[in-house]
Amino acid sequence: MTPVLTRRWAAPRSWSIESYESLGGYAALRSALTVAPGRITELVKQSGLRGRGGAGFPTGLKWSFLPPADGGPRYLVINADEGEPGTCKDIPTMMADPHSLIEGAIITCYAIGSSFCAIYIRGEAVHCLRRVTHAVAQARAAGYLGSDILGSGFDLEIVVHAGAGAYICGEETALLDSLEGRRGQPRLKPPFPAVAGLYARPTVVNNVETIASVPAIVSGGSDWYRSMGTEKSPGSKIYSLSGHVTRPGQYEAPMGTTLRQLLVAAGGMLGGIPLKFFTPGGSSTPIFTPAQLDVPLSFDDVAAAGSMLGTTALMCFNETVSVPWAVWKWLEFYKHESCGKCTPCREGTGWLVQILRRVVSGHGTLEDLDTMADAASNIAGRSFCALGDAAATPILSSFKHFRHEFEDLVTGRTAPVVQVAQLAGAH
Repeated sequence: MTPVLTRRWAAPRSWSIESYESLGGYAALRSALTVAPGRITELVKQSGLRGRGGAGFPTGLKWSFLPPADGGPRYLVINADEGEPGTCKDIPTMMADPHSLIEGAIITCYAIGSSFCAIYIRGEAVHCLRRVTHAVAQARAAGYLGSDILGSGFDLEIVVHAGAGAYICGEETALLDSLEGRRGQPRLKPPFPAVAGLYARPTVVNNVETIASVPAIVSGGSDWYRSMGTEKSPGSKIYSLSGHVTRPGQYEAPMGTTLRQLLVAAGGMLGGIPLKFFTPGGSSTPIFTPAQLDVPLSFDDVAAAGSMLGTTALMCFNETVSVPWAVWKWLEFYKHESCGKCTPCREGTGWLVQILRRVVSGHGTLEDLDTMADAASNIAGRSFCALGDAAATPILSSFKHFRHEFEDLVTGRTAPVVQVAQLAGAH
């Protein structure tokens, strides 16, 4: 396919406004400003664009949920936290092509009637923060931001905000609390951000890749965009391949591409060692085995196969990897990142980690496995936000496919994958 989201990445100084404009940048904005805002929202609806942050909710529909204008402010907040393990598509986008995000943000704000946009970037990504901040300054100097943009009468300011590196702030309402200066914790919904979001005003929260897709849709049209991908998941997508692959990285392909096809592009499994399992959308999505190599990587097809497309973070593990070890590592992360607001997640992740430490060090029992399955089942669907589900998922999905590996560890048929002394550094 002809690249859409990544087509400028290899251009000289692709991050500069000069390079962006020379490759057609900001032409979509000029076009968008000549039509009524509602036309833009309708175009995005017709394109079938679905949120690229994990949930896959229809983007244009999300914009249309904002209540009628009441004379007060409304906001666009861009979730650039990107904390899901294995996910690494948004930071490269902002590094290589920040103006695609900025142009998409301006068009989106015009469509929803917002004069203020906040881009919330993970604080550890200092290089990314600097690049996007510089791009915003370039856009303002060129007249694409500020008052009366391109003589349209539309005003907009964009602020780049640095988060403090909390996984929970990838959850949209925790992100909003963090933007407001509070501790990042999820809010009770309803009300949803579309009604009472940032500063209790109507707010749209979208992912970087979602917003960066908007200029291409405005330029190419909805029919062109729907010519890629599947009927229910149209368009192109950046797939993040990591783990035991020959050439890990970002691979743009139509929605519905399979992992088998992506592995061909990536040079196959590293060293020729066969694939054992993989995540279709980051560690919070149920794992797949080689039996799912040909499942189309679209929202509906992956769901039908028993997992979630999530952020399309395809972590590939070969046959040398211990599944209990991988699950333990993921659970240590979720325990550390739990915000502590609700009991199932706060307490449950701690219990799961304690049991997993016993299992991987060879000190577990078969009863421990039953306890772990029961605890994970009680966390899933009962926590305040999706972090609890994310922590339970590796347990439940690995038991579905690889419970025998856990049983072999606790019965002594296989040697411990971690020594007790090594666990001291995990606390």
